[in-house]
Amino acid sequence: MLVLRPVRFTDLPAIEHLAVTAGNRLTTLPNNRDHLAELINNTEKSLRQSKNTPTAQSYHFVLEDSDSLEIHGISGIEANVGSNGPFYSFRCDSLEHQSAELQIENTIDTLTLCRDNEGASRLCTFFLASDELPDYALKLLSLSRLMFIGQQPLRFNEKLILELQGVINEHHQSPFWQALGQHFFNMDFHRANYLTGINAKGFIADLMPRHPVYVPLLEKSAQQSMGLVRPDMQKVASLLESQGFSQCGYISIFDGGPTLEADTAQVATIQQQYSQTLVIDDRGQTSTHSEFLVSNNALQDYRCIHAQLNASDVYLNESQATQLNLTAGDTMYLLALTPRT
Repeated sequence: MLVLRPVRFTDLPAIEHLAVTAGNRLTTLPNNRDHLAELINNTEKSLRQSKNTPTAQSYHFVLEDSDSLEIHGISGIEANVGSNGPFYSFRCDSLEHQSAELQIENTIDTLTLCRDNEGASRLCTFFLASDELPDYALKLLSLSRLMFIGQQPLRFNEKLILELQGVINEHHQSPFWQALGQHFFNMDFHRANYLTGINAKGFIADLMPRHPVYVPLLEKSAQQSMGLVRPDMQKVASLLESQGFSQCGYISIFDGGPTLEADTAQVATIQQQYSQTLVIDDRGQTSTHSEFLVSNNALQDYRCIHAQLNASDVYLNESQATQLNLTAGDTMYLLALTPRT
């Protein structure tokens, strides 16, 4: 059974393996043992805090096979963007150029370096290591953290954002970086991503352009890639868009990938999950079962699983309850994944 739970220090070797597998694809999962250990430490410290105000807390979860104990994925939440250092984006703007003499008006698209998204909460560090996992694994790894946010609303801000990885060409290069970033940084794309991942972000303000960048001056391939999602992240993008996330005019300063945002309280999972008293019964489910994500409502011992249940008579078997660390009469949270007919 696949179980999502908070990361702990015994997971460090497995998370290092995930970082190696991810290669350079994730800014927030660099192949750096000290940073990954700090990621775990921040999660454990954040979960121990009784103070609910969102500040510098971060929470990371792993997807574990309860039989083999193999870690298949990781996902995270940052409670307050900007608490641990500046968070930069490009804001997509436009400028009006007019010539009264020639009676010409031009609207020019521009990119402006900004820190507008600081103060939001952020979904981050999403990585699923294998394509051979069940189809529900992606939803379990992604939506379970939204269930956590909904159960702990005081720990997070009213706006929720995430950055999706931008387009990479057949040479494993970012057209956007090639057209813009490389002219300001004396390093390659992956090195810049790595430094950002380990929170060495001071160089961004030092080296990035301080004035708006005129988009028409960029190479066509860069212009065409702006705001587009890397193909292997399209399923994640579609899932989050179905949750109510949308593009609101910001892109990554490195690869031009889109920033999505939503009002936290309006996210579908947060609105649709509901609580119920746990009933344990080991009789089999009927053929009219529906798909659910089921979690406990714990903090330090948060757990979430996927289950096929009778929508009109919801109960868990003993094994499912054990994986959630629940007993009969406890409160569980449910999120229906099967559309109601």
